[in-house]
Amino acid sequence: MEPATASAIPIIATAAEQSRAIFFFHLSSMAKIQPHPSSPCSSSSYGNQQSSQAYTVWMKSLVFNGNGCAVYGPDGAVAFRVDNYGCRGGREVLFMDRAGNALIRIRRKGFGMFRRWEVSRCAQDGGQDEEATPWFSVRRAEKGGAAVVMHGGSGTCYTIEGCCARKAENRIRDVDGTVVAEVARKQTAAGVVLGEDVLTLTVGPKVDQLLVLGLVVVRGLMNRSL
Repeated sequence: MEPATASAIPIIATAAEQSRAIFFFHLSSMAKIQPHPSSPCSSSSYGNQQSSQAYTVWMKSLVFNGNGCAVYGPDGAVAFRVDNYGCRGGREVLFMDRAGNALIRIRRKGFGMFRRWEVSRCAQDGGQDEEATPWFSVRRAEKGGAAVVMHGGSGTCYTIEGCCARKAENRIRDVDGTVVAEVARKQTAAGVVLGEDVLTLTVGPKVDQLLVLGLVVVRGLMNRSL
């Protein structure tokens, strides 16, 4: 990574075990990665896209002594961040955009085999509890995977392969078994494979990218990698 100057950028904090807060800092510099060679879609747009989109996910917090991850868009700049000031796999996590707006809220509920992760979409003005809209839930499934059920739905609509495995590689499939997103270790232009905490997320066309990004964060919470 090479440093790149950035203006005052808010750091995204998640709710810790006993309290929730968003902390904002003025950073004099921000890490930037090499842009993806081809990216027809902007990282700031969500929802269905006509072309595949590639993100770089660094499973490390950019905040000292923090847990979380940073998502870089096709332009190589930070697009989304999660910074957990509590313990790994906290009970509540906020996934925010570059401007510090809460996009989705993830809450861990239940215990043992009944444990699940409830995901809600936050309101545009900051996502207070009463304004968050239930979206989907994730539960552990057979063979180390996970099942995704949309709010109000009765059956699994997505599955995550290798959700609880320590290996970085995993895939997200829809109800028909089609791969809609894939995570793999990132390679440089010279073919050098980077560390297990530096990943490439490829989201297929006509897939809700924010949903997929939320699933990547849930997977990290499930195996306590963030």
